[in-house]
Amino acid sequence: MRAVVMGAGSWGTATAKVLSDAGTDTTLWCRREELAERINASHTNSDYLAGITLPANLTASSDVAEALTDADLVVCAVPAQSLRSNLADWRAHLNDDATLVSLAKGIETSTLMRMSEVIAEVAEVPDDQIAVLTGPNLAREVAEGQPAATVIACTDLGRAERLQQTFNTGYFRPYTNTDVIGCEIGGAVKNVIALACGMASGVGFGQNTLATIITRGLAETIRLSAAVGGQIETLAGLAGIGDLVATCSSPLSRNRTFGAHLGQGATMEEAQAAASGQVAEGVKSCTSVTALAEKYQVSMPLTEAVNRVCHDGLPVADAVSSLLGRKTKPEFLPGES
Repeated sequence: MRAVVMGAGSWGTATAKVLSDAGTDTTLWCRREELAERINASHTNSDYLAGITLPANLTASSDVAEALTDADLVVCAVPAQSLRSNLADWRAHLNDDATLVSLAKGIETSTLMRMSEVIAEVAEVPDDQIAVLTGPNLAREVAEGQPAATVIACTDLGRAERLQQTFNTGYFRPYTNTDVIGCEIGGAVKNVIALACGMASGVGFGQNTLATIITRGLAETIRLSAAVGGQIETLAGLAGIGDLVATCSSPLSRNRTFGAHLGQGATMEEAQAAASGQVAEGVKSCTSVTALAEKYQVSMPLTEAVNRVCHDGLPVADAVSSLLGRKTKPEFLPGES
């Protein structure tokens, strides 16, 4: 098998390292030629994973046609909101029978599509050729070879099992799942909840508050996933609670860190500057997740509050007050997920 990872950010680079360590012939596509040249010369990606030595058998290229030629496995490692435009550029170079794997975690703002739906539409491939890789996978820890597990979701179980072997290493353990919807909803919403946890931490709240946000955030995720067609069991696993806990708890999480800056009083621009000019995925996803919840008439107060902070200028303290001031109710309502 020949694999190409399209996108040389931190997670794309870490995933390319996993594939190379698993013995797969892998190319890492970089948007910038100078980055590809530096990776090939030094076997490091100092822009995104400084201090990590990449395998000698991993090659980088900035040429789309060269990277995609004869690729059996195409891993899409660009941000959710730019996946459509990138795929349009890549489409002519994709093999008709290639497996496409999405790493992006988000809901497309303009269409409210999940990433697998965007891939199916733009790349013009059937659903069973598309897979999603998701779970508690902080890029630096995976790149360091720390033990981690992930989920590979595909409607074609046989394809998922083949990908499971392709990504399997001594430190990276994939599990299979056929619930693509649940896995994608879990990945999209957890970024928003991580922003909320970061805001709470920035304000100075402790573990009780964070545990409450994580738990209620999981309840919101389950409600939305069930409404869209996902399976509740998926959210009890690595793609749900596992990913949520890792992203909400770790200082390596860009979303949590971004939220912490907002909680400390930073503006959106200041929080972005503190994140080396990068906007956390949840900042963009909170708008589309909120819209998706409205479309399916799902109550998601935490997500709505984060969206108002990020895009309506609501102060974090006011968002906290509005959540605490909501009408009390039973934790579980009859018939509610």
